[in-house]
Amino acid sequence: MRILIKDKKHLPAAAKKILELTSGKRIIAFYGSMGAGKTTIIKAVCKALGATDIVSSPTFTLINEYRTSNGESLYHIDFYRIKKKEEVFDFGIEEYFSSGSYCFMEWPELIEDLLPPETVRFRIEVGDNEERTIFLPLNN
Repeated sequence: MRILIKDKKHLPAAAKKILELTSGKRIIAFYGSMGAGKTTIIKAVCKALGATDIVSSPTFTLINEYRTSNGESLYHIDFYRIKKKEEVFDFGIEEYFSSGSYCFMEWPELIEDLLPPETVRFRIEVGDNEERTIFLPLNN
């Protein structure tokens, strides 16, 4: 399965499709190179879920928490700065995964073997201009 995003105006539809494809699963990993649009896509998904906060990259904070209009927590986790995967236990990654809240992750390959089995994985590839293609790998 693939989702084509020709430009930013296609993000809301792509976000809704991503949520449809997750089939209610809430631990979602986004793989892609630097600048592939992981944060931008997560922003669109959070907006589709009703986030009332400004969604920004958690590269330096590692985890951002956003609230939806009905008070639900959404977690945006960025593992880019993780030097050793054991560091994620220091900030309680297991609690986020078991919270029942959405957990959107960037750079999940840095902790791949710690991801729960129910993790939905999307791969983002960069095309010409602003075009992005999101692939839902078959291993979900």
